[in-house]
Amino acid sequence: MEENPPPREGGDRAQYGVCAFLALLGAAVIVDALGIAHVTSGIDPVGPRAVPLILGGLLVVLAVLYGVDVARGGHGEPEAGEDVDLSAGSDWRTVTLLVAVFLANALLIERLGWVISGALLFWGTAFALGNRHYVRNLLIAVTLSLTTFYAFAIGLGVNLPAGVLQGIL
Repeated sequence: MEENPPPREGGDRAQYGVCAFLALLGAAVIVDALGIAHVTSGIDPVGPRAVPLILGGLLVVLAVLYGVDVARGGHGEPEAGEDVDLSAGSDWRTVTLLVAVFLANALLIERLGWVISGALLFWGTAFALGNRHYVRNLLIAVTLSLTTFYAFAIGLGVNLPAGVLQGIL
């Protein structure tokens, strides 16, 4: 019994979808980069357009090379992890819980602030992935949330929303 069936002639249509996505993403990056004003200085002779143009170009080249590989019959290796049961279906409960936690964070971050919504995000993710140490996870979540809040504020100079804790943090 053969474990990996031979690839179909002409490649897999889903892989061509990935090629098209990469090409469209590269084109969008290039178009967006061309909208950036071309400003150079003695300190920055290249300007801000160079990196996005290079990345967009590389995405398009990657899409073309990947398409050629798929057309020649190339395919990815299936998961061979020893702890992965490939015959088991998707765990939609976990996926649904994770989506709900991320959506709740997106909806609550402005109102409640990063510290509270981030703590809910970290705690909810641990819960969705099966960890049932509720109090410990809450303490870790609050610690992570506060740490990232101050790391962004002090270390990077990026102010995350404080929400209801404005003036306290």
